[in-house]
Amino acid sequence: MTQTEKADRLAALHRGPLFVIPNPWDAGSARLLASLGYEALATTSAGLAFALGRRDGEGAVSRDEAIENARAIVSAVDLPVSADLENGYGDAPEDAAETIRLAAGVGLVGGSIEDATGNAARPIYDFQHAVERVAAAAEAAHALPFAFQFVARAENYLHGIADLDDTIRRLKAFEAAGADLLFAPGLPDLAAIRMVCAEVTRPVNVVLGGRKLPYSLADLAAAGVRRVSTGSSFARAAMTGLRNAGLELLGPGTMRYLDEAVSFAEATAMMAGR
Repeated sequence: MTQTEKADRLAALHRGPLFVIPNPWDAGSARLLASLGYEALATTSAGLAFALGRRDGEGAVSRDEAIENARAIVSAVDLPVSADLENGYGDAPEDAAETIRLAAGVGLVGGSIEDATGNAARPIYDFQHAVERVAAAAEAAHALPFAFQFVARAENYLHGIADLDDTIRRLKAFEAAGADLLFAPGLPDLAAIRMVCAEVTRPVNVVLGGRKLPYSLADLAAAGVRRVSTGSSFARAAMTGLRNAGLELLGPGTMRYLDEAVSFAEATAMMAGR
């Protein structure tokens, strides 16, 4: 597919019904997920940070590194790929806009910008500044010669600000500023998710992150959710498998992990390519 065809495909997926967009962290995990039949992929800032041996959310991964990671994933699969672009790697509206342009330049057809500052003392941008950043990013996205899907994120709940009214206020303002998709990670329950979906007209993304989630994909679809992402959860699941295999060999010295491991032939087949 051309970049335009990928963009059109991603836009069509957002029109419904609900679809899952998993988050690979490198070219290999992208090819594995593509081999399973997923129709689109999205990068993960946390998954990339963990793969690089760094902490997430502390500015430890540069914009250049994130863009190169996205380039590798785009090159590995013939699917639409969106990207987790954190806060645009800068405070100014132009920083967010430039990040969108750089993302498009490596073949991405979507990307998210969040309203988190990266500053623990003031974790969320002031309302007006956050809207200006979204407007600049949306303008850059919509100036592209294809239908780049720009995602605006309201990060209150990830930073201990349990304010649903302010979160909805921000999402509605982001929608008015031109966002194509809306995302408020960390919403506390299905009722809050349902309320967000009812208050906006753009598609809403929900990320799977916490343990023992009390709802299913069917529940999310009924609540009005259009897209579900996996965030860092697949990367953490892979880390879990590696940790458990390592502990088994180091501890009791048994090798039961091999019984459920993907075979060499299966892994090779998954890496067959585009």
